[in-house]
Amino acid sequence: MALVGTRSGSGRQHMMASVGERVVGVVPPTHNAAILAAAQPSYYAHLDPRGGAPQASTGVGAMHSHHPHHRSSGSSAQQQQPSQQAGAGGVGGQQQQPHHGQTATPSPTNTNEVTPDRPIGYGAFGVVWAVTDPRDGRRVALKKMPNVFQTLVSSKRVFRELRMLCFFKHENVLSALDILQPPHLDFFQEIYVITELMQSDLHKIIVSPQHLSADHVKVFLYQILRGLKYLHSARIIHRDIKPGNLLVNSNCVLKICDFGLARVEEPDETKHMTQEVVTQYYRAPELLMGARHYSQAVDVWSVGCIFGELLGRRILFQAQSPVQQLERITDLLGTPNLEDMKYACEGAVTHMLRRPSKPPALPALYTLSNHATHEAVHLLTQMLAFDPDKRLTVTEALTHPYLDEGRLRYHSCMCTCCASTSCGGRQYTHDFEPIAAHAFDDTWENELRSMSQVKDRLHKFIMSHLARDRVPLCINPMSAAYKSFASSTVAHPSELPPSPHQWD
Repeated sequence: MALVGTRSGSGRQHMMASVGERVVGVVPPTHNAAILAAAQPSYYAHLDPRGGAPQASTGVGAMHSHHPHHRSSGSSAQQQQPSQQAGAGGVGGQQQQPHHGQTATPSPTNTNEVTPDRPIGYGAFGVVWAVTDPRDGRRVALKKMPNVFQTLVSSKRVFRELRMLCFFKHENVLSALDILQPPHLDFFQEIYVITELMQSDLHKIIVSPQHLSADHVKVFLYQILRGLKYLHSARIIHRDIKPGNLLVNSNCVLKICDFGLARVEEPDETKHMTQEVVTQYYRAPELLMGARHYSQAVDVWSVGCIFGELLGRRILFQAQSPVQQLERITDLLGTPNLEDMKYACEGAVTHMLRRPSKPPALPALYTLSNHATHEAVHLLTQMLAFDPDKRLTVTEALTHPYLDEGRLRYHSCMCTCCASTSCGGRQYTHDFEPIAAHAFDDTWENELRSMSQVKDRLHKFIMSHLARDRVPLCINPMSAAYKSFASSTVAHPSELPPSPHQWD
């Protein structure tokens, strides 16, 4: 029986019949074996006065790896082999999913051949299930954000993430396809977001036995930087770029996901920013050394670490603690000078100056693999500059010649921004790496000073962003998987980014 169902008019009336009953939503009477209950055609007509077929969902998922040092994880038993997911025999392929804004005729779900709904990952701020959209039979990802209103800080963080998911419009950045209609404000405690379902993530691919060609590395790195350029143009710092947060589909198309730690950059350098960000292996030196203010350069460092991991098929800087992490970095880059440590706290600088001086060991990068060419190492070292002011920006990195082949491959057969012509040619877009139409607005955060204000504004935001041209969805308590879904929880504290070292 379906976990998600369509909401009926009578469902709205009965939704608040009892405090004890499930208030997330009520589905029409059904005994369908599928987890998501598909409504009857007459039911659709009742809810959609304009008639017409609902838009095809391209889905969006936030799957996470089961790596012990990644903040989010998913069951290894559920991981498909990347050889089946990351392109059979090469990079790229014919896109099967419609581009945003396109419509497709929905295919009714065959209740005798239903793929079971199942959990595919969880993180600090949500749980993700692979489910079937009953409106068109497509597999999508359903992200559950439970216990939203525990604290003012956490509730505003969830609100920020949801607004970002609705703001994003880029093929290398995960975005919300739909939001489940919330219950009455009195019972509003959880949020459910539908996103695209991706088949794998970069962590699973890196640790798999599948061969990664130089083309794979280039096209993956190009897409990461392409998506990150869009985020940075909107003034957003992701703050948790890691392989498990880079989703990959069967055509090797990559999307950046998990914006639970993302925020708008802070232009005022006198204002402190939280240090409990970025999984340790991908944490920039300025964060490891206690910087109270940092920039989008922390994301570039993380991408550099991932680039090295793609080349060597192992974590570039692997350590057991933040202090040891810093030692691994200086083993490669050498001891930084005072100018390079200008953002570090005094205690961290003192620690570094007391350590024996180390020379750079950058030639070691050539030993990562045969793919570590001169061009690759040159780009990598510029992304891994100790001083964030000397680190390449994403826009600068995208101009590096190493990425020319990745750009050509992506836009020749993988992207949706370019189109094939009837004569077998390719009509290329005028802008290969588009930026956001405008900066992401976070001024609303200062207006919300109480939990009740956040709750009211968040409820209104969801209601205003429901897909008006589609039948609204709700959780189906009659589903066989409902009990398991309702009890699924977020990550434990031990799985969150570790607290920064206290230098002083």
